[in-house]
Amino acid sequence: LEARRKEIEHEKLAAELNFLKAQINPHFLFNTLNNLYYLAYSKSENTAEVVAKLSQMMRYMIYDSNHPNVLLSKEIEYMQNYISLERLRLNDQIPIKFEVIGNAENLRITPLIFITFLENAFKHGVSNSNPKAWVNVTIQLQDKQCVYTVENSLVEKPESSEKSGIGLQNVKRRLDLSYPNQYKLITENKKDVYLVQLTLTLS
Repeated sequence: LEARRKEIEHEKLAAELNFLKAQINPHFLFNTLNNLYYLAYSKSENTAEVVAKLSQMMRYMIYDSNHPNVLLSKEIEYMQNYISLERLRLNDQIPIKFEVIGNAENLRITPLIFITFLENAFKHGVSNSNPKAWVNVTIQLQDKQCVYTVENSLVEKPESSEKSGIGLQNVKRRLDLSYPNQYKLITENKKDVYLVQLTLTLS
Protein backbone atom coordinates (compact mmCIF):
# COMPACT_ATOMS: atom_id res chain seq x y z
CA LEU A 1 0.00 0.00 0.00
CA GLU A 2 2.83 2.38 0.86
CA ALA A 3 4.59 1.58 -2.42
CA ARG A 4 1.41 2.37 -4.37
CA ARG A 5 0.96 5.65 -2.49
CA LYS A 6 4.50 6.71 -3.43
CA GLU A 7 3.87 5.68 -7.04
CA ILE A 8 0.73 7.86 -7.18
CA GLU A 9 2.62 10.80 -5.65
CA HIS A 10 5.38 10.35 -8.24
CA GLU A 11 2.82 10.32 -11.07
CA LYS A 12 1.19 13.50 -9.74
CA LEU A 13 4.59 15.17 -9.44
CA ALA A 14 5.52 14.21 -13.01
CA ALA A 15 2.15 15.46 -14.33
CA GLU A 16 2.51 18.84 -12.58
CA LEU A 17 6.09 19.27 -13.80
CA ASN A 18 4.99 18.52 -17.37
CA PHE A 19 2.16 21.05 -17.05
CA LEU A 20 4.49 23.75 -15.74
CA LYS A 21 7.07 23.01 -18.44
CA ALA A 22 4.39 23.17 -21.14
CA GLN A 23 3.65 26.73 -20.03
CA ILE A 24 7.26 27.67 -20.73
CA ASN A 25 8.05 26.15 -24.11
CA PRO A 26 5.54 28.00 -26.36
CA HIS A 27 6.67 31.33 -24.93
CA PHE A 28 10.29 30.77 -25.90
CA LEU A 29 9.32 29.43 -29.30
CA PHE A 30 7.19 32.51 -29.95
CA ASN A 31 10.05 34.86 -29.05
CA THR A 32 12.56 32.96 -31.18
CA LEU A 33 10.25 32.94 -34.19
CA ASN A 34 9.85 36.69 -33.78
CA ASN A 35 13.64 37.02 -33.89
CA LEU A 36 13.77 34.84 -37.01
CA TYR A 37 11.05 36.89 -38.68
CA TYR A 38 12.96 40.09 -37.97
CA LEU A 39 16.16 38.70 -39.52
CA ALA A 40 14.35 37.25 -42.54
CA TYR A 41 12.44 40.49 -43.08
CA SER A 42 15.68 42.49 -43.00
CA LYS A 43 17.26 39.89 -45.34
CA SER A 44 20.05 39.28 -42.87
CA GLU A 45 22.85 36.93 -43.91
CA ASN A 46 22.49 35.36 -40.45
CA THR A 47 19.06 33.90 -41.20
CA ALA A 48 20.40 30.42 -42.03
CA GLU A 49 22.41 30.35 -38.80
CA VAL A 50 19.31 31.26 -36.82
CA VAL A 51 17.32 28.45 -38.44
CA ALA A 52 20.07 25.96 -37.53
CA LYS A 53 20.17 27.13 -33.91
CA LEU A 54 16.40 27.15 -33.68
CA SER A 55 16.39 23.55 -34.92
CA GLN A 56 18.83 22.56 -32.16
CA MET A 57 16.72 24.34 -29.57
CA MET A 58 13.52 22.67 -30.78
CA ARG A 59 15.17 19.26 -30.64
CA TYR A 60 16.11 19.91 -27.03
CA MET A 61 12.67 21.25 -26.10
CA ILE A 62 10.72 18.44 -27.80
CA TYR A 63 12.88 15.42 -27.00
CA ASP A 64 15.50 16.00 -24.31
CA SER A 65 13.35 18.10 -21.98
CA ASN A 66 10.74 15.34 -21.75
CA HIS A 67 13.03 13.55 -19.31
CA PRO A 68 12.96 14.35 -15.57
CA ASN A 69 16.57 15.46 -15.81
CA VAL A 70 19.16 16.03 -18.52
CA LEU A 71 22.89 16.49 -18.77
CA LEU A 72 23.86 19.95 -17.56
CA SER A 73 26.00 20.28 -20.68
CA LYS A 74 22.80 20.00 -22.78
CA GLU A 75 21.11 22.72 -20.75
CA ILE A 76 24.18 24.93 -21.18
CA GLU A 77 24.19 24.31 -24.94
CA TYR A 78 20.53 25.35 -25.08
CA MET A 79 21.35 28.58 -23.23
CA GLN A 80 24.31 29.27 -25.52
CA ASN A 81 22.06 28.90 -28.56
CA TYR A 82 19.55 31.27 -26.99
CA ILE A 83 22.26 33.85 -26.31
CA SER A 84 23.58 33.46 -29.86
CA LEU A 85 20.12 34.28 -31.22
CA GLU A 86 19.96 37.36 -29.03
CA ARG A 87 23.41 38.47 -30.17
CA LEU A 88 22.31 38.16 -33.78
CA ARG A 89 19.09 40.05 -33.12
CA LEU A 90 21.01 42.83 -31.38
CA ASN A 91 23.74 42.94 -34.04
CA ASP A 92 26.40 42.35 -31.36
CA GLN A 93 25.88 45.88 -30.08
CA ILE A 94 25.26 44.87 -26.47
CA PRO A 95 27.97 43.34 -24.21
CA ILE A 96 26.85 39.81 -23.28
CA LYS A 97 29.05 37.65 -21.07
CA PHE A 98 28.42 33.94 -20.54
CA GLU A 99 30.90 31.93 -18.48
CA VAL A 100 30.97 28.39 -17.06
CA ILE A 101 33.44 27.88 -14.22
CA GLY A 102 34.14 24.27 -13.26
CA ASN A 103 33.40 20.89 -14.80
CA ALA A 104 29.84 20.22 -16.00
CA GLU A 105 30.63 16.67 -17.14
CA ASN A 106 28.24 13.98 -15.86
CA LEU A 107 26.12 16.45 -13.86
CA ARG A 108 22.36 16.38 -14.44
CA ILE A 109 19.66 19.01 -13.96
CA THR A 110 15.91 19.44 -14.36
CA PRO A 111 15.51 20.83 -17.90
CA LEU A 112 14.59 24.45 -18.62
CA ILE A 113 15.12 25.64 -15.04
CA PHE A 114 17.65 28.35 -15.98
CA ILE A 115 16.12 29.81 -19.11
CA THR A 116 13.36 31.96 -17.54
CA PHE A 117 15.89 34.10 -15.68
CA LEU A 118 18.01 34.43 -18.81
CA GLU A 119 15.06 35.46 -20.96
CA ASN A 120 13.94 38.04 -18.40
CA ALA A 121 17.44 39.56 -18.44
CA PHE A 122 17.09 40.28 -22.15
CA LYS A 123 13.42 41.24 -21.93
CA HIS A 124 13.85 43.86 -19.20
CA GLY A 125 17.55 44.71 -19.36
CA VAL A 126 18.43 45.12 -23.02
CA SER A 127 17.52 47.77 -25.55
CA ASN A 128 19.14 48.59 -28.87
CA SER A 129 18.64 52.25 -28.12
CA ASN A 130 20.58 52.10 -24.84
CA PRO A 131 24.36 51.77 -25.35
CA LYS A 132 24.81 51.11 -21.62
CA ALA A 133 22.77 47.89 -21.65
CA TRP A 134 24.54 44.64 -20.71
CA VAL A 135 23.97 41.06 -19.53
CA ASN A 136 26.34 38.87 -17.46
CA VAL A 137 25.66 35.16 -16.89
CA THR A 138 27.82 32.82 -14.82
CA ILE A 139 27.51 29.15 -13.89
CA GLN A 140 29.92 28.13 -11.12
CA LEU A 141 30.34 24.43 -10.39
CA GLN A 142 32.07 22.71 -7.52
CA ASP A 143 31.39 19.00 -7.08
CA LYS A 144 27.55 18.87 -7.25
CA GLN A 145 27.04 22.45 -6.10
CA CYS A 146 25.88 24.84 -8.83
CA VAL A 147 25.62 28.62 -8.47
CA TYR A 148 23.81 30.27 -11.38
CA THR A 149 24.02 34.07 -11.51
CA VAL A 150 22.32 36.41 -13.97
CA GLU A 151 22.95 40.16 -13.81
CA ASN A 152 21.58 42.73 -16.22
CA SER A 153 21.20 46.45 -16.63
CA LEU A 154 17.75 47.88 -16.08
CA VAL A 155 16.84 50.12 -18.99
CA GLU A 156 13.14 50.25 -18.32
CA LYS A 157 10.44 48.93 -16.06
CA PRO A 158 8.82 45.64 -17.16
CA GLU A 159 5.87 46.28 -19.46
CA SER A 160 3.92 43.48 -17.81
CA SER A 161 4.83 42.75 -14.23
CA GLU A 162 1.97 40.24 -14.18
CA LYS A 163 3.60 38.10 -16.88
CA SER A 164 6.98 38.35 -15.17
CA GLY A 165 5.40 37.32 -11.88
CA ILE A 166 3.76 34.27 -13.47
CA GLY A 167 7.09 33.18 -14.96
CA LEU A 168 8.87 33.52 -11.62
CA GLN A 169 6.09 31.65 -9.81
CA ASN A 170 6.37 28.87 -12.37
CA VAL A 171 10.13 28.51 -11.83
CA LYS A 172 9.77 28.55 -8.04
CA ARG A 173 7.09 25.87 -8.20
CA ARG A 174 9.28 23.69 -10.43
CA LEU A 175 12.20 24.19 -8.06
CA ASP A 176 10.02 23.22 -5.09
CA LEU A 177 8.95 20.05 -6.90
CA SER A 178 12.33 19.08 -8.35
CA TYR A 179 14.71 20.31 -5.62
CA PRO A 180 12.85 20.29 -2.30
CA ASN A 181 15.14 21.84 0.35
CA GLN A 182 18.01 21.71 -2.16
CA TYR A 183 18.00 25.21 -3.61
CA LYS A 184 18.35 28.85 -2.63
CA LEU A 185 17.02 31.67 -4.81
CA ILE A 186 18.08 35.29 -4.32
CA THR A 187 16.82 38.27 -6.32
CA GLU A 188 18.05 41.85 -5.95
CA ASN A 189 16.47 44.82 -7.69
CA LYS A 190 18.84 47.78 -7.40
CA LYS A 191 18.62 51.19 -9.04
CA ASP A 192 19.99 50.16 -12.42
CA VAL A 193 21.00 46.51 -11.94
CA TYR A 194 18.90 43.37 -11.49
CA LEU A 195 20.49 40.22 -10.07
CA VAL A 196 19.26 36.65 -9.77
CA GLN A 197 21.31 33.97 -8.05
CA LEU A 198 20.16 30.36 -7.87
CA THR A 199 22.13 27.79 -5.87
CA LEU A 200 21.32 24.14 -6.58
CA THR A 201 22.54 20.76 -5.47
CA LEU A 202 22.67 18.74 -8.70
CA SER A 203 22.45 15.01 -9.22
